[in-house]
Amino acid sequence: MAEELSFPTGLGTSTPDTISLLGQDLAADLMGKVGFGELAFWLVSGRRPSPSEVRVFEAVLVALADHGFTPTAIAARLTYLSAPEALQGALAAGLLGGGSRFLGVTEDCGRFLAETLDGVGDEPDYDAIALAAVREAKAQRRFVPGLGHPVHKDQDPRTPVLIRIAEQEGLRGPHLRLFEAIGRVHPEVLGRRLPLNGAGVCGAALADLGLPVDLLRGFALLARAAGLLGHLAEERRRPLGMEIYRTVDRNAVYEP
Repeated sequence: MAEELSFPTGLGTSTPDTISLLGQDLAADLMGKVGFGELAFWLVSGRRPSPSEVRVFEAVLVALADHGFTPTAIAARLTYLSAPEALQGALAAGLLGGGSRFLGVTEDCGRFLAETLDGVGDEPDYDAIALAAVREAKAQRRFVPGLGHPVHKDQDPRTPVLIRIAEQEGLRGPHLRLFEAIGRVHPEVLGRRLPLNGAGVCGAALADLGLPVDLLRGFALLARAAGLLGHLAEERRRPLGMEIYRTVDRNAVYEP
């Protein structure tokens, strides 16, 4: 007798009459009753978030949605210029640019904080832990993820707001506290003061929500997808892609 195939999933399924998602009836239990941010959290974590968790999570999504003409936005616009019939290609081009310099800081910072906190006791001295971590990073000639910003040289305006929201919701946990400590002690090691990057504080906040650090870049991409769609909508209303292309082309220097 042939073995019966089985592909289990706890996410969604459909019948001719119903759609089930996360154990709920999509049409009856979720539509109009659950926000998209809440649903995204639920899909990844496998549990329904509290209202406090939703507030922090959605604040992170808003913080990461758009930052103007970043390489990811330019890539999306130029891909749309080249293939306006393939909106999905333009969105994908922008998302593929999410890496260690843009968007990836969210995951890099969350991972760095989680690894630093691994094995730490119940009442940690965050300043001491931060000092040791920054010293080790310097000794290894590595950057501390989330320290510094190319535009916001003094303070990233997102950082204090997200920390305040997490505090208001009782979700200012060990990752955020360690990140704040890094902000306090790093000048002692590096000899200069750098701001705490907003994308980095987003990674700390997401880690405090208990979300897997290996997936934090995915949340940054989820947020940025909305921003890229906004850029493509603006590109349709007020095209800039051709001018960007022509400016580079006109100023190209051939060096055989």
